[in-house]
Amino acid sequence: MSSSEPTSIVQVDIVSDVVCPWCIVGFLQLKQALKNENAFACLRWHPFELNPALGAEGQNLRDHIAEKYGSTPEQSQQARDRLTALGAELGFEFNFTADSRIYNTFAAHQLLDWAETQGRQHPLKLALFEAYFTRQLDVSAAEVLLGAVQIAGLDPEAARSALASGGIASRVREKQQFWTSRGISGVPTLVFDGKYILSGAQGTDTYGQVLQRCLNEVA
Repeated sequence: MSSSEPTSIVQVDIVSDVVCPWCIVGFLQLKQALKNENAFACLRWHPFELNPALGAEGQNLRDHIAEKYGSTPEQSQQARDRLTALGAELGFEFNFTADSRIYNTFAAHQLLDWAETQGRQHPLKLALFEAYFTRQLDVSAAEVLLGAVQIAGLDPEAARSALASGGIASRVREKQQFWTSRGISGVPTLVFDGKYILSGAQGTDTYGQVLQRCLNEVA
């Protein structure tokens, strides 16, 4: 295809968590695939909490991975090294350290839900990925969340009010339940045009094949 004007729009729903490194990797692979296929995506992010019971203080990331998955320190470091290399290839900076922590993300998901009503969900999602993985910030902390809101071009005070109202929480819970009830148990999960489902960061070539299938079906 030529690289002039995108030929079609594919609906892509991404079930994701802010603290999932494979979610940003998967998105960037999708972004590259869209460029390669000369296509646009109508992109929507959907909430999934990897650690809904995590307390406000969070947990050391390496300890968390060891407890949850049984990974040794060596395996954990190898995974971080692999992610760092993948991120660099895709233009994203992971800055893992021995002190990296994982946090509860329910407040972040609520703000992402609110940002969708403002037409700025995608910029906020990317700002939160950058805050957590690149700047190693606590994405459960109000000041970090509101900083990301501002970076995304939204009004921090409006975001603070929306979060404080408590009205978004039940809506986010309903959306989480919607996806888990349909068998989604890990992230990222990408749904193309409502029918092709891929779990995990599957790579630019795989995403390109699915995009091409979607494009061919509407040609």
